[in-house]
Amino acid sequence: MASINDVAKAAKVAKSTVSLVLNNSEHVSEETRKRVEEAIRKLDYHPSQLARNLSRKKTNLIGIVIPDASHPFYGTFLKYAEEALYRRGYKTLLCETVERENLEEEFISMLKRHTIDGIIMGAHSLIHNGYNHLGKPVVAFDRKLAEDIPIVRADHEGGGRLAAAKLLEKGCKKVVQVSGSGLVNTPAHKYHVTFEEELRKNGVNVIDVEMPHNAFGETDFLRTAEKIFREYQDFDAIFGADMVIQACLREARIRNIRVPEDCRMLAYDGTYITRMCGVPINSVVQPIGELADACVAYIDKIINGEEVDEFEKIIPVAYQEGDTL
Repeated sequence: MASINDVAKAAKVAKSTVSLVLNNSEHVSEETRKRVEEAIRKLDYHPSQLARNLSRKKTNLIGIVIPDASHPFYGTFLKYAEEALYRRGYKTLLCETVERENLEEEFISMLKRHTIDGIIMGAHSLIHNGYNHLGKPVVAFDRKLAEDIPIVRADHEGGGRLAAAKLLEKGCKKVVQVSGSGLVNTPAHKYHVTFEEELRKNGVNVIDVEMPHNAFGETDFLRTAEKIFREYQDFDAIFGADMVIQACLREARIRNIRVPEDCRMLAYDGTYITRMCGVPINSVVQPIGELADACVAYIDKIINGEEVDEFEKIIPVAYQEGDTL
């Protein structure tokens, strides 16, 4: 395999001149440039991307930190984000935090050491000080990390109001709401809070069931669904994330409970699984593709020294009809 020294020798120039040509420097004559490029072609020389990145202090690698790539919401976000990063010339390095300790801290360390250019952080972080005054390119996806780190999220307040309005239209009087862990500092809690406030204002009884921290596995959702039907009676609706509602549909079938006749169900997220099961699920839909594109646009701007247009980017939700409400 040819080296940069071989190219320099063949072109009869210094190694530094070859580097200037590779980096498209203007400080090389056209004649010299052609001679170096001809030597590169003849020797089939391929420069080390790692070495070039080190010299430029840029890796074109972006770390994406999410809880679990197998989860429909985060898996879809990862797909769109990876595609958007690729279009901008970046590669993706994935970090899944569920059941893995210290990985998030390792990514922060990599960012400090210039091993990656930036982080799109979407995990259920419990780190309290790791992002304070970090001074590096970080974008928070639906997370509150530090005062100086921009956030991209859906309009959860609007989503909560929309969900409440749909259940009020159906005359629901006792609703079970399944919420995420309160340990996580995420704007997503806003849809639960708004949902409950809107229903209680209209005399609806709301039962809140909180999921454990970092509960993203199939067993977690099935256990929660079983708990709901075992511990609570006389409720007429369930509201929660897609995976919870999917598990509740399964539990309802096991118990011969008709949906929506005996119990109405409404999902929040609206990922592909709400459209692929036997019963299409009514859903408040987060625009995952738009959220991913916004995260990538923000991280690219920060890396290139540009200002983001909004510190908190909020994208509207939508509604998806189904047969569960």
